[in-house]
Amino acid sequence: MEYRRLGRSDIKVSAVCLGTMTWGEQNTEAEAFEQLDHARAAGIDFLDTAEMYPVAPRAETFGRTEEIVGNWLAARGGRDKAIVATKVLGPGARFSYVRDGQPRLNRAHITAALEASLTRLRTDYVDLYQLHWPDRGGDAFGALGYVHDPEADETPIAETLGVLDDLVRAGKVRTVGVSNEAPWGVMRFLGLADAGRGPRIVSIQNPYSLLNRSFETRLAEVALREDCGLLAYAPLGAGTLTGKYLNGQQPPGARLTLWPDNRRYRGPQADAAVAAYVELARENGLDPAQMALSFVLSRPFMTAAIIGATTLDQLRSNIAAAEVSLPKEVLDGIERIHGIYTYPCP
Repeated sequence: MEYRRLGRSDIKVSAVCLGTMTWGEQNTEAEAFEQLDHARAAGIDFLDTAEMYPVAPRAETFGRTEEIVGNWLAARGGRDKAIVATKVLGPGARFSYVRDGQPRLNRAHITAALEASLTRLRTDYVDLYQLHWPDRGGDAFGALGYVHDPEADETPIAETLGVLDDLVRAGKVRTVGVSNEAPWGVMRFLGLADAGRGPRIVSIQNPYSLLNRSFETRLAEVALREDCGLLAYAPLGAGTLTGKYLNGQQPPGARLTLWPDNRRYRGPQADAAVAAYVELARENGLDPAQMALSFVLSRPFMTAAIIGATTLDQLRSNIAAAEVSLPKEVLDGIERIHGIYTYPCP
């Protein structure tokens, strides 16, 4: 397993990060323990979770994934061998069951969220504390463009960073990062940190896959010049890049079978792009999922790819992708397809 530095910190993390958002919904605690045990044996030390998980989020399961991770850490030990990342919610009306029903990235909410996460994780600190999405208007999941809202109720980034600074100084957080962020937000966080206003963010957790390469145009330069690498979520486009949903297939128990309204990685353009990538992989004797993951892992701005699985077989295959090196003809084929289906998914 390859290990890469987390920003400008002294922490190194496995290039493959174990995602957890199915635990407590699609996966039982026992199944999650099997995945964690296998990942640790394979050299994966980086775990990513969130107070919101599992997905799809609902009041009855809120925080359950963190509880499962905490139970595993308590049962197996070796907290110092695990790099644990979690996230605090940004604003959103659908989270009426969280805190006062109006979660924000202000002092009261971040402080309360971290204390609750530490309790569920059964630890005194988290290695990476991330802002799940911005607390400002105009930035939303799945948006390629920006629409300004001058009337938006926003928490100033300086306030948010000041709270994080206090948590780092208190020893409850080692490093901080952002998620679902845009270039302006990343540079604002970095600029304030460089001015001595708080800790420097070490990572950007955004979507990145063969179906969504928008990070390359919006944030790749920032990641490379500022040593603030990408933690790529959905590197398989919610499983679509395996090819398992092609031709109308709906595998039992699969995420997009259970929640068909999740259309972020579906649609005529997305389906056509997936079919082209799957064909390219098979023409070259490659597993489609491993080809997609290998491509993500090879990008120069990448710190880690976050993989999720509902079965051990899926997990084994995904981890093995770290050992796959794509030949030039495959990389050329990927670029050819990308030229046709440039942004099939936002």
